[in-house]
Amino acid sequence: MREQGNYSFFQHTACEYFPCHKTDHPEDFNCLFCYCPLYALGRKCGGNFRYNEKGVKDCTNCLVPHRRENYAYVTGRYQEIMELVRQQDAKGEDPAQR
Repeated sequence: MREQGNYSFFQHTACEYFPCHKTDHPEDFNCLFCYCPLYALGRKCGGNFRYNEKGVKDCTNCLVPHRRENYAYVTGRYQEIMELVRQQDAKGEDPAQR
């Protein structure tokens, strides 16, 4: 694993939702990816999620983007996210219109 700098970890302990997921180690809870960029990858995100009865992805039990050591993992997946965007653009899809 490569060395990570101070830029790879942020905590907003004054946030009324901190920590927004149950954790045994709140001191290591990373708020940098408050909204997970991996959500867009659906089933391929690599996290601990489920789909609820309405078909909405529920990430309540996932800590992947909030682990101190996972900055490189999350940012390392950006190319996959951008490929999805390219595919949607090519099809003329607008995910905001879903």
